[in-house]
Amino acid sequence: MKYIKIPFLLLWRAWFYVLMFLGIVLMSPVLIILSSSEKLYPYFWKVVRIFSYLLVYGMGFRLNIEREQEINSNKSYVFCANHTSFFDIWLMIIMSKNPIVFVGKKELVKIPVFGFFYKRVVIMVDRGNASSRRKVYGLAKKRLKNGTSVAIYPEGLVPEEDIVLAPFKNGAFSLAIEHQIPIVPQVYFDCKRSFSWDIFKGGPTTLRAKQYNFIPTAKLKLEDRFELKKQVFDLMYNELTNDERYMKDTNKVKNEKQRIIE
Repeated sequence: MKYIKIPFLLLWRAWFYVLMFLGIVLMSPVLIILSSSEKLYPYFWKVVRIFSYLLVYGMGFRLNIEREQEINSNKSYVFCANHTSFFDIWLMIIMSKNPIVFVGKKELVKIPVFGFFYKRVVIMVDRGNASSRRKVYGLAKKRLKNGTSVAIYPEGLVPEEDIVLAPFKNGAFSLAIEHQIPIVPQVYFDCKRSFSWDIFKGGPTTLRAKQYNFIPTAKLKLEDRFELKKQVFDLMYNELTNDERYMKDTNKVKNEKQRIIE
């Protein structure tokens, strides 16, 4: 039965790239104009958000999104989520009506068509280059000063299949404290299972996501970033490990060594 499903999974994967590239190509004249200036970025965001819905539902997914607290349209935030799949990006876009600038890995710029727009609107980082990471910090601060929110996957990578949550980096928490803006924790339970990096796994299902109460930073100092990081890590880790479907479907095992934070 497993091998019978493989041709259908490959066709389904191929449909994703057709859907994504075709959508981007058709919208490219509008996207080029709207990505040409930071002042137009809110309109670019609206177009990309519509596209994200089309992509998610076009792949046969359904959404189950829970929010403990709603976003204020007049405020900036630092969004933090666990990194599980390429679909994390589209899911976060759907979950926020407010414009968000992503901090993403440099390698994605190599994806044809997608990479052209990616490098125009994403703050790119070379994870293995300390200078690149410092530059990202400065660019993110500039965006926050302009009233836009920033999205950072604090793990800095997509962890292995059996890892619940990789150790967090400091950047997201230092930014939030420096600008005295809240952390918005989000947890994605099904993206890795439904759209794994392994092309022989996955399939259409319900994507569950939860946005938790915001964590204020107004009274924190920079030296508090380690405790803030631990607070967010513990929240996400506990939610993931207490979700039976997540632990069962992804064959994850609780491992206290994963709780060591950099």
